[in-house]
Amino acid sequence: MLVYSGLKTDFMFDVEEDALAPKIKQTILEKMGRNTPESEYRSWENSMKNMFIVLSDPQIPDNSGVAIEYNIPQTAKRVDFIISGYDKEGHPSIVVIELKQWGTLKAIAGMDALVETFTGGANRTVVHPSYQAWSYAQLIKDYNSTVQDNQIEIRPCAYLHNYARVEKDPIDSEWYDDYLQDAPAFTKGQNGKLREYIKKSIVKGDNKEILYHVENGKIRPSKSLQDCIGKMMKGNPEFVMIDEQKVVYEEVLRLSMLCQKDRKKRTVICQGGPGTGKTVIAVNLLAELTQKNQMAQYVSKNSAPRQVYLRKLKGSFTKSNVDNMFKGSGSYYDAPENMAGTLIVDEAHRLNDKSGLFHNLGENQIKELIHASLCSVFFIDEDQRVTMDDIGSIDQIKRWALESDSQVYEMELVSQFRCNGSNGYLAWLDDVLQIHETANPNLDDIDFDIRICDTPGEVRDLIFEKNRSTNRARILAGYCWNWNKDEDNNTEYHDIKIGDFEMSWNLKDGAPFAVSDTSVNEIGCIHTSQGLEFDYAGIIIGEDMRFENGRVVTDFTKRAQTDQSLKGIKKLFKENPEEAMTRADQIIRNTYRTLMTRGMKGCYIYCVDPKLEKYLKDRLKTYRMNKGEIT
Repeated sequence: MLVYSGLKTDFMFDVEEDALAPKIKQTILEKMGRNTPESEYRSWENSMKNMFIVLSDPQIPDNSGVAIEYNIPQTAKRVDFIISGYDKEGHPSIVVIELKQWGTLKAIAGMDALVETFTGGANRTVVHPSYQAWSYAQLIKDYNSTVQDNQIEIRPCAYLHNYARVEKDPIDSEWYDDYLQDAPAFTKGQNGKLREYIKKSIVKGDNKEILYHVENGKIRPSKSLQDCIGKMMKGNPEFVMIDEQKVVYEEVLRLSMLCQKDRKKRTVICQGGPGTGKTVIAVNLLAELTQKNQMAQYVSKNSAPRQVYLRKLKGSFTKSNVDNMFKGSGSYYDAPENMAGTLIVDEAHRLNDKSGLFHNLGENQIKELIHASLCSVFFIDEDQRVTMDDIGSIDQIKRWALESDSQVYEMELVSQFRCNGSNGYLAWLDDVLQIHETANPNLDDIDFDIRICDTPGEVRDLIFEKNRSTNRARILAGYCWNWNKDEDNNTEYHDIKIGDFEMSWNLKDGAPFAVSDTSVNEIGCIHTSQGLEFDYAGIIIGEDMRFENGRVVTDFTKRAQTDQSLKGIKKLFKENPEEAMTRADQIIRNTYRTLMTRGMKGCYIYCVDPKLEKYLKDRLKTYRMNKGEIT
């Protein structure tokens, strides 16, 4: 959908007559049914006046096509500004321009394409504008059949018209070189350079015919995208499926293809505990459905699994067109119905009601995901809901599927491939943490290295030793120590202090925590480890879990003030103390259960509370006595 389209002459006239912003506002109201905030309206006025100056060049043809707020079909993404025409060889061409009003920008060292800037009323981490422009252009190339069939050239760039560039500017930091080469960033005082960039692609006007064909192009994954993800999957041991994983995969594949054939909506709910292979199946489905000419996307609320599995797919590639296949769960609040063939939702228990920076967008993420796809697939473990905002449940998914007239299919993964394939360990853990009473409280018949350590330093030493050979051991902790965001790139600053033991929460200066070469020197939390796995996990249980009067108890007041997991609990406690205590207790127990199931081969635990340490040691001693290891 084009919010505004016309010739260059139309655009110039509308800006000069102050008619452009009102037209855009009215079109959005008519076509999208939403009112435009005053801040967004003013941003159009400011940005379009700057584009008026840029296009005030007679060498840019008057009959070039101009589009504003182009909604990429079957996505929720909108391109700020497009100019269309023909290059000097007569090839169809469009220039995609991402407009920014930023005045400042801070580079984030080592993070792929991320910067910090003031937006939405606060300093936030966002993608580099060149990455954004490149990714939108790539999205159009990868999924628009008209662009593919007619070989329409797309040249992306960013224009930060309020940003005063300086020598060795952070926007030009070496970490962004790959994106700047493909999508240069133009800043204040560089109107002439932006004009020259446009004129390389737009030599002859097209009377906006190219825009029309692009807007009406059919959606299908390009052959290059299919080949790319196929090559990445081939021979990648991270994504090999076994046993019941293959059974679930084939059945979901069958249902998804049936949806494309009969155009009926279907919702698949696949329940499975930690280490049952939910993500492995999800990534395999993403690859296979794409190769079957279907628009499919991998979705998760938490960014950590998206970053890690995307990194594992891409290998040494800094950027790839598969980037656009991994999406946050908040990307679909205004998506059109059935925009995707299949949405594959991992960690579905972490879904929220609302989306956006301020949790004020949309109605319900489950509803929106089902609405946005013919086939929706939810991988879920209800025992891994770990924040007040987590609303993902089997009942909720069924409810919204019924409302959307989507037929529901339920599946379950039982076999354990984490914790050395031990269902016994999970049962023991549920019993020990008093989450569920189980029939197997004594760790019978498992091959899993579990130790209760006397000090946090002992945990650290064990993890350091295990990490040397494979870089697959990490320390994790309950969120009981404040996270100082002003120091989150400073390795010398230690957030977590227990006696003479000191370490930092995981830094934001490199690759994702799970795969960084240096993050063994840091401590991760639930948000940087959920959905991921390691060979060995070292766990520090904070003061939010203790042992009193023969019971494991939880205490939400011992959580760090910077922890957003229990945001709103104090208000709820005043209104309904019993409900607040029940919800907080469940979240804390689920958090430690999730952390303690991240290890494939072993788990080393330290408890701040001495009584909890003794209780766990006694339970472990009972297990070892039953096995005959001690007498």
